[in-house]
Amino acid sequence: MTALTEIPELPEDFLNAPLRLTVDLGALADNWRDMARRSGSARTAAVVKADAYGMGIEDAGITLYEAGARDFFVAVPSEGATLRAYAPDARIFVLSGLWPGAEQTFFDNDLVPVIASEEQLALWMAAVSERGDHPCALHVDTGFNRLGLSMKEAFELAGDVSRPASFSPVLVLSHLACADDPSSPMNRRQLESFREVSAAFEGIESSLSASAGIFLGSDYHFDLTRPGIALYGGEAVNGVANPMRPVAKAEARILQVREAAAGETVSYGGTLTLAHDSRLAIASAGYADGYLRSLSGSGVPLRQTNIPGASGFIAGKRVPVAGRVTMDLTIFDVTDLPDGAVRAGDYIELFGPNMPVDEVARAGGTIGYEMLVGLGLRYERHYLEDEN
Repeated sequence: MTALTEIPELPEDFLNAPLRLTVDLGALADNWRDMARRSGSARTAAVVKADAYGMGIEDAGITLYEAGARDFFVAVPSEGATLRAYAPDARIFVLSGLWPGAEQTFFDNDLVPVIASEEQLALWMAAVSERGDHPCALHVDTGFNRLGLSMKEAFELAGDVSRPASFSPVLVLSHLACADDPSSPMNRRQLESFREVSAAFEGIESSLSASAGIFLGSDYHFDLTRPGIALYGGEAVNGVANPMRPVAKAEARILQVREAAAGETVSYGGTLTLAHDSRLAIASAGYADGYLRSLSGSGVPLRQTNIPGASGFIAGKRVPVAGRVTMDLTIFDVTDLPDGAVRAGDYIELFGPNMPVDEVARAGGTIGYEMLVGLGLRYERHYLEDEN
């Protein structure tokens, strides 16, 4: 199987791009299969919201569908409408639910709204009473205090014998708040609450676990699991080794390598004063490309902590960010590399197999999710096909 470190016959547009993103679709498919195995007897969906976590909903959708996914979750109807062409007979759930004026999009593209409030519930019941039976899902809040019907509202709905026959929920779901911390007592509290909800909607499938919840074990799996970040190679559980294969490698071209003398300053604000003569590599990526300003080596609040700034990977070594990240450019200190090891036109890995995305994210005080979904539009993408 082709890996991120073994890229064959790259197209010219990719070879010459200032920014490039390699997406290993084989790793994506393998990660879905891994999560399906971990889900035991539960079916395994695929979450492809936010343009498949920045990987591209078209290519990711096709790959996950061909790997066996038949349930997908998106955030908004437009994502579902795009995905429908690539997952023709899959169930596509829209997590934000339904709003006035969007009804036709759901019916035209056979999308399943995830109803999260009594207002949405009333709107959907009115829609199906006019247009006929169409599936929906119910989101019940079990302690997250984000979206969802309250437990009280859910139990009242479950016992409402007057609801129209055309109202046909096919799934009841909730979302864990602390699944990334297996020791949190919140997990067990939400599990017990959701068991009550699931029992109240007897005969309707139920779903509680996203990526991290799958790792909590079979008690949390119910009928359908909903992995997201784990599919794309990100960490789902804090403090344990990440078992998922990396999917994305982001690289930026080096535009210039320059010498700078001891005592000179680097980047905006002059927040880094060089302690010795240095060699600096200027890369064509900045916070406009999702390489966050908080990843800076100096001059941002995070550097007042013990968290170091980010590093990149080039010429077989990690090299630190020097000074502040700017909108379109980032400076890396390559002084410790041999003279001539880095030249203009070379590429530095911002994150990927040598720089795990979650490690880079921690340097910026955030999580891998934000790094992936914030990639921006300037990356030229190249997809490694799934060969299984």
